[in-house]
Amino acid sequence: MTSPLRPFQRSLPMALMRAREAVMREFRPRLAADELTEQQWRVLRALSAFDQPLTTRELSEMTFLLSPSLSRITANLSERDLLHRSPHPTDQRSTLLNLTDAGKTLVAKVAIGSEEGYAAIETAFGIERLELLHELLDDLAAAQSVPEP
Repeated sequence: MTSPLRPFQRSLPMALMRAREAVMREFRPRLAADELTEQQWRVLRALSAFDQPLTTRELSEMTFLLSPSLSRITANLSERDLLHRSPHPTDQRSTLLNLTDAGKTLVAKVAIGSEEGYAAIETAFGIERLELLHELLDDLAAAQSVPEP
């Protein structure tokens, strides 16, 4: 017998992915206009959320980007003068990263449209989740009302 939760659990990530894709179709041209990839935007957005520099490890955990990829992205953004990389004062294996003024300006410019996009993802996901939850509760109520043989 299948669990009534299984379809519910599978559909939540799919709803989130569909909502994200719909928003990204609208958002990709904005990134392309500023010659940014989605991964570069993820790094800039993560750095913009903090007033202090982040270590490469912290940034990797926040953006879910692995070290080799993150190193290439931060090197590119540093060459474009969008972020500043400096050695960590106590950990020689780590680098501190923070946005430059040009990086902050670019994030502010691009974020005007992106915040609407991220809000749309959350809204679409929330609505989908609520509908699925009601369906699940109805299914559970129906299953409980059926007498077992």
